[in-house]
Amino acid sequence: MPRSVRSLLVQCIGACVLACLAFGARAADYPSRPIHLIVPFAAGGGNDTVARLVGQGLTAELGQPVVIDNRPGAGGVVGAEAAAHAAPDGYTLFLGGVGSHAINPSLHEHLGYDPVKDFTPISLIASAPLVLVVHPSVPATSVHELVALAKAKPGALNYASNGNGSSSHLAAAMFASMTGVDLVHVPYKGLAPALGDLLSGQVQLMFSSVVAILPHVKAGKLRALAVSSKERLSLLPDLPTVSEAGVPNYQTSSWYGILAPAGTPPDAVARLNAAIVKVVAQPHVRQALAQEGADPVGSTPAAFGAFIQSERERLGEVIRTAKVPMQ
Repeated sequence: MPRSVRSLLVQCIGACVLACLAFGARAADYPSRPIHLIVPFAAGGGNDTVARLVGQGLTAELGQPVVIDNRPGAGGVVGAEAAAHAAPDGYTLFLGGVGSHAINPSLHEHLGYDPVKDFTPISLIASAPLVLVVHPSVPATSVHELVALAKAKPGALNYASNGNGSSSHLAAAMFASMTGVDLVHVPYKGLAPALGDLLSGQVQLMFSSVVAILPHVKAGKLRALAVSSKERLSLLPDLPTVSEAGVPNYQTSSWYGILAPAGTPPDAVARLNAAIVKVVAQPHVRQALAQEGADPVGSTPAAFGAFIQSERERLGEVIRTAKVPMQ
């Protein structure tokens, strides 16, 4: 082998070795600066509360501040786009959910991100079931009685939702489809106005987050009929699931999970996953999540990715069946 070629080969091998050593050092040092966690909703809501709870735990586990970065807008699209196009270096994370990764892909014709190709799943944090509630004027004290009433009076019962294509909308649409009843959808621009009209009796029923309706249920201003999850809720242990109450196999929930931009180094993903699972397993975190009406989970990246795919398929079918218009 000519000396010049041999010299070039040695230089190339040396450069590769140095690059690998440098990468290993960087991976071992991760994280070495603050991490930003993008939350696609405004401060003060359920998503923000979960993000701050997990962020505090990660700060302690990783030894670097986790800074909450609220990017509200377009039902989570603004924040998701920002996260999808961020540098894949492990220093930008995203609090994804049923809206950003399961509903929006079937609801928006021109989405500025791909929920699969543009993200690396890290861990599912928790699932948050919805509660089916009715105004006290509705003569139904169970799911069975509500279905019977709706069948006797097709189109007479209105249900509120947080907006077209929201989890509360799809939960009710799936309920109507599975029970064969005709319910009228009344979409609102957010939870507050929807809940206001439900409390005043302008609309008759709604699938709502636990935290939002629990005080009104306890005060007798709303009647809770069932919870949307597979298992009963610890905050309302006497409340049956929709499936138990007569709609077999009915199950749906909102959920929260941490993702990173696609291409984030595997070592960083592994480090983050281990830290998140440890945080979610802590008793005070589990208790805090339960108080938010959420069931703690914690998962592997692969399991979270498979879960996202199953949710996209399931809710995509609900959107098509309910003929929800594209946005």
